[in-house]
Amino acid sequence: MSRRIIHTIVLGAACGSLAVLLPGPVAHAADVSAGKSAFRNACGICHSAEPGVNKIGPTLFGIMGRQTGSVPGYSYSAANRNAHITWTPQTMDKYLQGPRAMIPGTKMTYMGVRDPEKRANIIAYLATLK
Repeated sequence: MSRRIIHTIVLGAACGSLAVLLPGPVAHAADVSAGKSAFRNACGICHSAEPGVNKIGPTLFGIMGRQTGSVPGYSYSAANRNAHITWTPQTMDKYLQGPRAMIPGTKMTYMGVRDPEKRANIIAYLATLK
């Protein structure tokens, strides 16, 4: 085999191996403004973004970093109280995909947000509520 063919094969294998190590496609940056609008439309019917203001669901003010079932004055299901999940962007993303799939027995009847971009925007907005 010629040096040129061997060089081409080795170079191709190296590039293929490198591609496996690279991260997947870069996600688009979340849009807080779009998240606020999506929150109002999808979540705001039942949840407040104000501290201490519970509605049908608990306030989501300060949710990031908080444990499930921990807002004072809100009557959570046993499933939420006992889930012992800390809300992070990752856990919130999973929950918003299907609340009842993540926490069976939750009182939340919302079916979830199917669009990943919309979920990311809502999560970005929730992260601003401090």
